[in-house]
Amino acid sequence: MKWTKWLGVGVGAVALLGLGIILGHFAIPKGTDPPAHQDLDMEVLNTVMGQLEASRIRENLRELAREPHLATSPQDEELVQLLLQRWRDPASGLDAAEVSTYEVLLSFPSPGKPNRVTVVSPTGNILFSCRQTEENLTGEQGGPDVVPPYAAYAPPGTPQGLLVYANRGTEDDFRALQSQGINLNGTIALTRYGGAGRGAKALNAAKHGVTGVLVYTDPADINDGQSLPNETFPYSWGLPPSGVERGSYYEYFGDSLTPYLPAKHSSFRLDPATVSGFPPIPTQPIGFEDAKSLLCNLQGTLAPTAWQGALGCDYRLGPGFRPDGHFQANSQVNVSVYNRLELRNSSNVLGIIRGSVEPDRYVMYGNHRDSWVHGAVDPSSGTAVLLELSRVLGTLLKKGTWRPRRSIVFASWGAKEFGLIGSTEFTEEFFSKLQERAVAYINVDIAVFANATLRAQGTPPVQSVIFSSAKQVPAPGPRGLSIYDNWIRYFNRSSSVYGLIPSLGSLGAGSDYAPFLHFLGISSMDIAYTYDRSKTSARIYPTYHTAFDTFGYVDKFLDPGFSSHQAVAQTAGNVLLRLSDSLFLPLNVSDYSETLRTFLQAAQKDLGTLLEQHSISLGPLVNAVQKFEDASAALNQRMLALQKGNPDPLQVRMLNDQLMLLERSFLNPRAFPEERYYNHVLWAPRTGSVATFPGLANACSKAMATAPGSTAWAEVARQFSIVVAALEGAAATLRPVGDL
Repeated sequence: MKWTKWLGVGVGAVALLGLGIILGHFAIPKGTDPPAHQDLDMEVLNTVMGQLEASRIRENLRELAREPHLATSPQDEELVQLLLQRWRDPASGLDAAEVSTYEVLLSFPSPGKPNRVTVVSPTGNILFSCRQTEENLTGEQGGPDVVPPYAAYAPPGTPQGLLVYANRGTEDDFRALQSQGINLNGTIALTRYGGAGRGAKALNAAKHGVTGVLVYTDPADINDGQSLPNETFPYSWGLPPSGVERGSYYEYFGDSLTPYLPAKHSSFRLDPATVSGFPPIPTQPIGFEDAKSLLCNLQGTLAPTAWQGALGCDYRLGPGFRPDGHFQANSQVNVSVYNRLELRNSSNVLGIIRGSVEPDRYVMYGNHRDSWVHGAVDPSSGTAVLLELSRVLGTLLKKGTWRPRRSIVFASWGAKEFGLIGSTEFTEEFFSKLQERAVAYINVDIAVFANATLRAQGTPPVQSVIFSSAKQVPAPGPRGLSIYDNWIRYFNRSSSVYGLIPSLGSLGAGSDYAPFLHFLGISSMDIAYTYDRSKTSARIYPTYHTAFDTFGYVDKFLDPGFSSHQAVAQTAGNVLLRLSDSLFLPLNVSDYSETLRTFLQAAQKDLGTLLEQHSISLGPLVNAVQKFEDASAALNQRMLALQKGNPDPLQVRMLNDQLMLLERSFLNPRAFPEERYYNHVLWAPRTGSVATFPGLANACSKAMATAPGSTAWAEVARQFSIVVAALEGAAATLRPVGDL
């Protein structure tokens, strides 16, 4: 009968419903997790801010910087285990902690044959030798684990020749020497840090026949001219005369043998002999006390005023030494480099807090772990903050009082100092997953350069969330200002939209944000505390990459009391919680409009007439910028409307995806074939002088001296089209998802 049939169906449905409830009940993780919250909880935010302790950060730093921890060293591996222990702690750990390992090519000095720089007489006698180690001023510079100063990836060799002074080693500097009638073939070039990248100095030198390069830090660039032992560390924050900046001289980032592939054991590898980007000639860094002995005895033409420094003598160009100096006439400089390449296993450590509502959306917070020596500032100040922030969040997690809406991924990157290796290999391995799911990347590498003010860099959409966070955190010191109010006193700009605001710097490739932004198109930022630039001209903190970057240096000179470390922890933690917990992502895409309008105005002012002469109209670019402005304004209106109502979760998800994916829309992997990993058409390296879209600026700079119809002008037209297409694609990304 029909009624029995329907009764059976009803009973079956009830049974299935009951089974579903039972299965659902037992499938839900039990723990003490709170109900999934829908939006940022200000009470939780304030709790986190209040529990971040300066004293704990100080103790973290003391432990992290106790020993040198060069990438892949036993001490580096000890820090891997320390991170795992902290992130697996029953009372303050995270949901998961894991290690991923890559087999990467690193460069080390030979332990049996130390690198040497000597002055050799015409008869072969050694007249002078540069120091092979830094002076042991605090008992921490002479240990067996202190790697001697060297230029990582510089090839072995023993070139010898007359010395020339090449200022900062730029292409223009070497051309200037040639214009003086100086024959550079077979010479050794003495250069100073700054002006050009480390590796670029050797590349530029080799193009002009130079056979070896020396690099030093001039006290004019780092110490405000102070160079005497009693004026520098340990008596001040200044670089001691024997201090030598180590560093990677590899031109690209990531593992050199596996570009665009994760450096797993089974991955295809290039032949090291054919790898591009390594210095082509032997290169060695030296301290400024040794540079003084060399430079102050040079003969030849007086160097230009802009090339003079603070070594207490007139800088001359050479070649060779003057006959009335400390060295014999015709004496030469010998550079003996014995570096060797080694495949090593390097580890990233990941700590994961799973999101309660959107576990497939990742807010990433990263900092590299390896250092050249003790690395108290770089990178351990950042790691000390990372550990304290993860402790506070892990404690709330274990107590069951908080779980983020979105997943949080803490990362400790390995082998960054050799060229952003850990972070780049991670982005290569998880390219698709990260492009689909990563919301933003927060980088806190060097947390504290000094204790004056916040310094933040990032892409325009992150400006608003950094500002909101900075307004909520009190600045260290007695003034009673917020981080934001203090920041605006040191770095500010006039915005056509907001008036006077803090100046958010743009991101280059100096730290682990680079592969996330340039390769994957993930909105990124870098947060630190820094010095008052009106009181020092130092290009970076003075003991950078030296054996004098120790806990005592930080504790005494950079941040006594660690209040600046605490301020960075609170600011970065505030940003992290806003990104992970807010219902709508706090990424203001409209802030890109001001950047695009600025780029457009520069192109109109400085390139417009030139482009018109070559039949390239700026009209399509003007229209594309306007389309973006209209689309971003309309998206903001849609979000405001949703916020006032009771939005459907799918509507929230769709709008958040538009905010998240905007940065990806500016990617074009074919835009800059000569620039490895640089896919972002707005933030690629700009070599042209016009502050506009980098591809357009660079192409115009190269084409100006060529005839109409040349391949150089064809490249200008191509770059123009790339920019227009990217802006129109970005506008399309922001329009309602139903509009095809």
